[in-house]
Amino acid sequence: LHLCDYNLESIDTDKIDSGKATHTLLAEVCMAAYYEGELIKTHYTKHENTNLDTKSQLCTVLARSFADIGDIVRGRDLYLGYDYKEKEQRKKLEKRLEQMFKNIKKNNDKLDKISIEQVREYWWALNRQDVWKAITCRAGDTDEYFTKSSDGLYVFSNGPCGRDETDVPTNLDYVPQFLR
Repeated sequence: LHLCDYNLESIDTDKIDSGKATHTLLAEVCMAAYYEGELIKTHYTKHENTNLDTKSQLCTVLARSFADIGDIVRGRDLYLGYDYKEKEQRKKLEKRLEQMFKNIKKNNDKLDKISIEQVREYWWALNRQDVWKAITCRAGDTDEYFTKSSDGLYVFSNGPCGRDETDVPTNLDYVPQFLR
């Protein structure tokens, strides 16, 4: 497993004032999601062509990666790296994210009374729609995501992987990582 999080790893938090922190973080997370989606689309298409009986659809694969990004942003990622270098990169990424969220908290009086963990949850809830649009950006018109409606029927999404929906069509990002 390697998540395309280069944009997040390269954030220079010393050069970002707290007033721009939330916008910078959103741009970086969306860029990481876009490149992750592009990488998945490229490799998934090759996999799909050689494994015609594949059980996972592209949108489902993207939803799982979207959930992983949510875990990283919220500080809940269980994957710590497979070797020393990757473990060090993960620690560096976590430190940068911590600093970004401290900057966001410092600039917003409404966030003054809550913990950094709660700020991270709040930020993710506000921005997950944009991250979903970024990760599904390369999905084609025939890539559909379906969910069960309240009456038990399967409903297909609007737009590629539900990008045109009012809400993100998945809640996998709220399912604990070890259960996905």
